[in-house]
Amino acid sequence: MSNQRKILHDDRNGLDYVLVGDYYLPVLSLPEETRPIGYWGMLRKEYMKNYKSGMYSYLLLTGKLDSYLADLNEQAQERYELIEAQIRSAEGVTEELKACNPMEWVRQCNNVENRVQEIVLSELVYV
Repeated sequence: MSNQRKILHDDRNGLDYVLVGDYYLPVLSLPEETRPIGYWGMLRKEYMKNYKSGMYSYLLLTGKLDSYLADLNEQAQERYELIEAQIRSAEGVTEELKACNPMEWVRQCNNVENRVQEIVLSELVYV
């Protein structure tokens, strides 16, 4: 029977090591992220995979990727809603227009939605 300890703690790096066979392997765990990544977070993730691979790898290896993407998704959604409300009020896209001319209201809403989406993508996702 071996007299080696089953679990060791290294004070230099703060990691615990468990004995597996003849080797000590680090006990690693990723933080649990319960917030959803969402639409904007998934777009950012794909962009980072393709164009910012260093940043993507760093966040993935340090276990911070999901929380980063969830934060970005929340910021992008808040920005989207704010800009959309501002543009709708500035251009007069109201419930009154919806009652009078529904097709024009739909056209203007789609126009506003597309412009706001482009703004959020260029300011937060594709940077």
